[in-house]
Amino acid sequence: MILKTLRKTIQTYKLFAKGDKILLAYSGGLDSTGLLAMLLEIKDECDLKLFLGHFNHGIRQSAETDEEFVKQMADKFSLPLYLGRADVRSYSRQKRINLEEAGRVLRYDFLRETALKIGNAKIATAHTMNDQAETFLMRLFRGSGPSGLASIYPVVDDIIVRPLIHIERKEIEDYLKKKGMSFCVDESNFDRRFFRNRIRLDLIPYLQTHFDSKIIPHLGRAASIIQEEEIAFKKIAEDEAKRITKCSDGMLHLDYEALLSMPRGLARRVVREFISRIKGDLRGIAFQDIESILSLREGKEIHLKKQLIIQKSQNMLSLKMDIPSVTPYEYKWDGKSQLKIKEVGMVFEGHIQKKSELIPFSYDDKKVAYVDFRKIKFPLKVRNRRKGDRHQPLGSPGHKKIKEIMRAKNIPFRERDKIPLFLSGNEIVWILGLPVSEKARVDDKTERVFVIRKVTDNDYSISQKREEPTVDG
Repeated sequence: MILKTLRKTIQTYKLFAKGDKILLAYSGGLDSTGLLAMLLEIKDECDLKLFLGHFNHGIRQSAETDEEFVKQMADKFSLPLYLGRADVRSYSRQKRINLEEAGRVLRYDFLRETALKIGNAKIATAHTMNDQAETFLMRLFRGSGPSGLASIYPVVDDIIVRPLIHIERKEIEDYLKKKGMSFCVDESNFDRRFFRNRIRLDLIPYLQTHFDSKIIPHLGRAASIIQEEEIAFKKIAEDEAKRITKCSDGMLHLDYEALLSMPRGLARRVVREFISRIKGDLRGIAFQDIESILSLREGKEIHLKKQLIIQKSQNMLSLKMDIPSVTPYEYKWDGKSQLKIKEVGMVFEGHIQKKSELIPFSYDDKKVAYVDFRKIKFPLKVRNRRKGDRHQPLGSPGHKKIKEIMRAKNIPFRERDKIPLFLSGNEIVWILGLPVSEKARVDDKTERVFVIRKVTDNDYSISQKREEPTVDG
């Protein structure tokens, strides 16, 4: 029964295709061990190549024991294993985020980098229907709207997939018991200081006993319905925002009268889309901020946060930000000398290296690019974006407009004209912050790699320690 549900989920959301490489985010715990066991059962019929990725947060006392268990499981099933670790506490302090969020960010960074290294692999996480129900309740208590209540999506960015999202944890536990497979127990899951744990250990069992024994699948279904409707509403809001947004004097303006003619719920979404287009995200923007904007009087302004001001003038809403204009620039680069782009204060270096000397690659699209030396011609042209520019990122089936890629990646409007593009002839091979071109990718036939590195970047980087298996592709 459990495998039937798994196959249906894979088919419904098109999680896998024959021949896919799958990087399983493997902690060694109940859920990820269950997913491992199921993928092992179906990998031949689905023609999947399976890899394990384990990230050691180094926070819990049992972290090293868990890592050893993961190594044993990889050996037992002869699976390639990639290991990663980072100083999560330092990252948490540096970014001023809680420890749980810091661990999540670094874990997904590691998984994405490893998936690229393997070669366009999909990342399978072991989120279950229980996780879905817990997330739904957490966000409900925090007053989230539909976008928050949509909770955990089965697919994210066409890379991250969640095959267990319609399977309950109890089913997985029974499945592993029948197979006689052991797993690690994370002691932090029983720490009631964490909000999610109180929901998992106290609230849901209470609801199951006193209200509805099927509360988990019911909440899971509610989240699925909201997800489907959220996708539709988001598309409508994007189209409406585009229709009533005007650009003048280098600024975007939203037609206030057109906004008020919309249903209130749609108007809120359009305002959120408007802010996101310029700011790049909606972090720090609360429900009350959107309500205040919709009630803004003529000639008034609202300070949402530092350097973010919404003003209303002549029935138009404008987002006031200090967005300096960027002078169009273009350089020819031989790849040998240092490239200094004075217009944006960036410096790059390049060098040629044998592929065998670069393994493992240190993937970070914001700092470095690896391209096949035989696929590019010098001098490279380096410039900022132009109208009509198109790019085919690694793994993409075709070219897309750069402005759409940047928008999808939530790159702030103020940053988009600063970002350098590296071209070989008329083909874009790399855009800082985005994956390299599919046509210039490093592949099995690559012998020499041209490395482009930004040398004026002080961003935090992950310190990784990995075992390097012999892998196919």
